[in-house]
Amino acid sequence: MSEQSPYGASSGGWSHPPPPAAPEKRRRWPWILLVAVLLLIGGCVAVVALVADEVVEESERTVRVRYEVTGTAEGVSIAYTTWRDGRMSISQVTSQRLPWTKEVTTKGFVKGGSLGITVGASGGTAVCSVTVDDGSPHTATASGAFANALCRGF
Repeated sequence: MSEQSPYGASSGGWSHPPPPAAPEKRRRWPWILLVAVLLLIGGCVAVVALVADEVVEESERTVRVRYEVTGTAEGVSIAYTTWRDGRMSISQVTSQRLPWTKEVTTKGFVKGGSLGITVGASGGTAVCSVTVDDGSPHTATASGAFANALCRGF
């Protein structure tokens, strides 16, 4: 019987030692995935913080709301609403001679108001207008006895 050498060669000669075991490769994808997830979470937190800051800033901004009714009608009924600090206040003026104006300041996340008019029994024409800050007025016209018009400005 032939004798085996410690390196696996049969007797009669020496062979090379077995190659060293390859070093175990570290997997990089879990680390890359972890970094990507952390960056995504950090970006989401930053966006939420920016939006929250904008909401707070906008809710504390004060605006001026101007209500106006003009025209030829007599005995016009006027109702207007104003959003103030998240609440809606409603006011009414009856049998008003024209022109009529009212200006209020308000703040809160929702700002602005609406103005509704009803022409009296004697008829005529009435034009309502709501202007928020220096923006464009929102207008509507009511013509004839008991005609209605509604203006909204936000």
